[in-house]
Amino acid sequence: MPCLNEAETVATCVRKTIGFFEDKGIDGEVVIADNGSTDGSQQLARDAGARVVPVVDKGYGNALMGGIRAARGRYVAMGDADDSYDFTTLGPFLDELRDGADLVMGNRFKGGIADGAMPPLHRYLGNPVLSFVGRLFFGSKIGDFHCGLRAFDRDAILRLGLQTGGMEFASEMVVKATLHGYDIREVPTTLSPDGRSRPPHLNTWRDGWRHLRFLMLFSPRWLFLIPGLVFMTLGLLAGIALSTGPVTVGEIAFDVDTLVGAGAALVIGFQAVLFALLTKVYAMQEGFLPHDRRVQKVIDWWSLERGLLLGGLLAVAGLGGLVASLLHWRVNSFGELDPRHSLRIVVPAATALVMSLQAIFASLFVSILGIRRRQHPPLTDPAEEAAGVVDAAARKAAEDDAEQSAKDDAGKGAGKVAAGNVDAAAAERDGEDGTSED
Repeated sequence: MPCLNEAETVATCVRKTIGFFEDKGIDGEVVIADNGSTDGSQQLARDAGARVVPVVDKGYGNALMGGIRAARGRYVAMGDADDSYDFTTLGPFLDELRDGADLVMGNRFKGGIADGAMPPLHRYLGNPVLSFVGRLFFGSKIGDFHCGLRAFDRDAILRLGLQTGGMEFASEMVVKATLHGYDIREVPTTLSPDGRSRPPHLNTWRDGWRHLRFLMLFSPRWLFLIPGLVFMTLGLLAGIALSTGPVTVGEIAFDVDTLVGAGAALVIGFQAVLFALLTKVYAMQEGFLPHDRRVQKVIDWWSLERGLLLGGLLAVAGLGGLVASLLHWRVNSFGELDPRHSLRIVVPAATALVMSLQAIFASLFVSILGIRRRQHPPLTDPAEEAAGVVDAAARKAAEDDAEQSAKDDAGKGAGKVAAGNVDAAAAERDGEDGTSED
């Protein structure tokens, strides 16, 4: 349970959960992820039987991740410490987890929302719209993206590498679990008015925007690709139709002014499509999004050389159009031209030139993103290096022993030589003495 100044309700939530554990014979614990409470919530939670884990980084997501990492169980259930969720109803969540689910979401719209438990703006606009966007963008089947009561396999969630620190953490968990193909299920749950006398931490517009921003940034297809294809299609069709002459629809006439707009739409759309590709490549390589085989096929096909060739062909077409416009101007003795005729040559040519540079720059950038960061292995294997050190030490010890043995042998040899000299000298004296006696 994330906690920030929940002195009025945290003990109640802890006692309810511990009672649920005891009634169901579950080996569990209650972890309070305290985010800097100043009202004594920590001690109240400890007195009620919880383990309090301080989380320094502020934010709903940061508090939850701190608690999830500190949790000791295989399964983790998370819920607000404001007594708006009934922790004695965690049985169905645990049953689904034991049945193989990776993430079990509560659904307040199926279980029931008590009067006054959720502001009308959240109930009828915010949550339904954001949940619809999540289902549309990511193919999720979850009906309540932002339900605060959910349970999951701890290791599976940690593998997702969740990053957000604010309220959008709730969306990130569902989105990444969906993209990674997790088994996600829903169970009905109820939402009651919280037991606090102070306003909630949730800020309607700020946190709503953060959720929407996250959903858009994690979906390059809907953020860039689809709008880009729409712009390109409209610009191309309009450009083709207007390049030969005015187009009249009813009483409305479209001419070269619309042709300029069509060229701009084509350029904008092409740039958006390139952004979709670049974003996907970057997100895949950095691990923000899972690997996409379709995108990988496009990258494998679109080599730097093919991109340069495409850009070159567009540049040739654009330069050809500019040459044609110069010839048209020359025919008119380089005098004043009728824009209704000259722009039908210049606008497509300029559009092709701009798109040629876009294609060339995008190809270069994709190639840069494809450069792998590689750490070259050491010149010597650590095991071999250690063995070499041992061998060198053994050789040194053997050499020292040999040297010492040589010294000892040399010392013994010198002693024998000295003794021999003494014996020779004594014999010589004896000989001298015998001669004199003779």
